Amino acid sequence: MIFSTSIFIFAFLPVVLLGNFVIFKKWRTAQNVFLLLASLFFYAWGEPVFVLIMLFSIFANWLFGMLVVKRTSKKYQYTILAITVFVNLAILFVFKYLMFTLTNINALFGSDITVPSITLPIGISFFTFQAMSYVIDVYRGHGEMQKNPLNVGLYVSFFPQLIAGPIVRYETIADQIKNRVETLNDFCEGLCRFIVGMAKKMLLSNTMAVIADAAFKNNLTDGGTISVAFAWLGAIAYTFQIFFDFSGYSDMAIGLGRMFGFHFLENFDYPYISSSVSEFWRRWHISLGTWFRDYVYIPLGGNRVKTKFRLIFNLFVVWFLTGVWHGANWTFITWGLMYFVLLMFEKLTGFDKKSFGIIGNILRRIYTLLFVVIGWVIFRSESLSYAIEYIKSMFGIVGNAFSEAAFQLHLSENIVFLIAAVVFSIPVTKAISKKLSSKPVLYETVRAVSLIIILILSLSYVTKNAYNPFIYFNF
Repeated sequence: MIFSTSIFIFAFLPVVLLGNFVIFKKWRTAQNVFLLLASLFFYAWGEPVFVLIMLFSIFANWLFGMLVVKRTSKKYQYTILAITVFVNLAILFVFKYLMFTLTNINALFGSDITVPSITLPIGISFFTFQAMSYVIDVYRGHGEMQKNPLNVGLYVSFFPQLIAGPIVRYETIADQIKNRVETLNDFCEGLCRFIVGMAKKMLLSNTMAVIADAAFKNNLTDGGTISVAFAWLGAIAYTFQIFFDFSGYSDMAIGLGRMFGFHFLENFDYPYISSSVSEFWRRWHISLGTWFRDYVYIPLGGNRVKTKFRLIFNLFVVWFLTGVWHGANWTFITWGLMYFVLLMFEKLTGFDKKSFGIIGNILRRIYTLLFVVIGWVIFRSESLSYAIEYIKSMFGIVGNAFSEAAFQLHLSENIVFLIAAVVFSIPVTKAISKKLSSKPVLYETVRAVSLIIILILSLSYVTKNAYNPFIYFNF
């Protein structure tokens, strides 16, 4: 089940709100059990078998959390941590990377190992990282160990952030599991945030998806062609699609969490206004970046190392793993390593911290956006060979035409949405809100009218079953 569907909005969510705020209003334990069962149902709606994998993950990590706090010795605790990491990564490897690994072994060595057909559980990367976060944070003393496995289950499976993040670290909500406070203000603000996220997804991301799919469907590795203009339009459309898809789901998740009294951290901060790749990754998918920073990069030594070689090694590990986390395909690995090279360049030269004047800073933003767009082409492509052909087409290297009818059609039909995508990917509305906030009555009136309009438009798209792809289904 996903948020932007009629079954979620008109059936699942109302029932869960009724149970949490009416039936079990004054009984926290019952609320937690109810939300856990609702979350398992939410996941089982699309994954009736794989919910067992999640239940195993919950139980195993609850047990590891119990064992890791036993103060027998540091060696004992390290052993438990090692087992925790091994078990969680083993689950992730089997379901997400085993087929990819065996296929490449066969291709590399000419072997004939049977490659099993394994269906990927939705959101397995998200709930696996959260499960590991629970044990690591308990070990570090950054959250209370939960004696009740149902509380661990709620943390890992809570439906707002279950299938598309943000990755909620245990220390962020450890106290909220038992001691959260639901308020009318939080509920209203959460509802408003949910509406904004749904509009991003239904009105902008899904519209951009139509353009991107039309551009990327060209069979460029088998004689197909695409014009320079349409290749750029498709790449830019996908750049907007993935942003509004993922940030929209993050907004909906953060909003839903707040409605139930949980306060999740932000996951996006206008990444496309960045003036360096380093800044881009401080603004994009913040929860994943901080997870790798705190659980991988810093334990490896971070940037406080004695040699540049060690710094380069630490960056390589993090960005190789970032690419692998996104999927079992050489495109994702290449995408991650591209960012490794760019970030290594920026850190070693101090490029991201230098000021180059007005013109220089404009050029830095162009450089950043150029590599971000190229990176998304690699990310979107089905293979490295396709990505190379697409990028070559963007720059007219393959002798392709500059423009074509498909470009003109998609541009003319979607120009309003493209302009809206640009406007809402930069902090224009944030600046307007800040200016209007000095006039509370006007601010609240404009806000209420705007939310009602985008809610009606979004629901119209939901109810007519408009094209509704979900990029992060496989992560």
